[in-house]
Amino acid sequence: MAKVTKNDTSTEEKILAAAKQVFMENGLDGARMQDIADRAGINKALLHYYFRSKEKLFERIFMEEAQKFMPKVTTIMLSEMPLFEKIEKFMGEYIDTLSQNPLLANFILNEVSRNPKEMMKKIWGNSRPPIDKVEEHLAKLIKKGEIKPIRAYDLMINMVSLCIFPFIARPMVQWVTKTNDEEFIKMMEQRKKSVVRFVIDSIKK
Repeated sequence: MAKVTKNDTSTEEKILAAAKQVFMENGLDGARMQDIADRAGINKALLHYYFRSKEKLFERIFMEEAQKFMPKVTTIMLSEMPLFEKIEKFMGEYIDTLSQNPLLANFILNEVSRNPKEMMKKIWGNSRPPIDKVEEHLAKLIKKGEIKPIRAYDLMINMVSLCIFPFIARPMVQWVTKTNDEEFIKMMEQRKKSVVRFVIDSIKK
């Protein structure tokens, strides 16, 4: 196995940083390997030495983002904090991450559609999101009469859908709302409050 030098690592980090910016600006289809090489300050041949294709580079970047993000929101839902606080933090983290990584939502959905088992294995390993633990928490609150009856999967689907849809349908949302990119992000920041309130109001007694 070839030894990885500090210079190799530095070059790879430059490529990843440059590629992330190019993908953010142009999307997967609009990004060109030459643009990424120029942004990283290297030649195209060296870029292909590190990453054979644009698709492989894209997968590397956004898989890393998904692996950082998914376990984080799971940790929130498994914490000991009150349910409504969990909902606020979960949805806030979701919207913040998608705002900072505009292509992440579409990337994950495309990969799940293309190869669901492989995608889930890459993100979660051999485990599954612990939905049963969320179910236990909800059951206790329902029994105490603190919230309306709801299944954990319904709550999770509701939260994720409200967070992710505007990013998946972003061109349409911006066209309908007549917002530019900056205005869209501000609108998403405001949604962190409105969608949390909507979900909580739907289950609290």
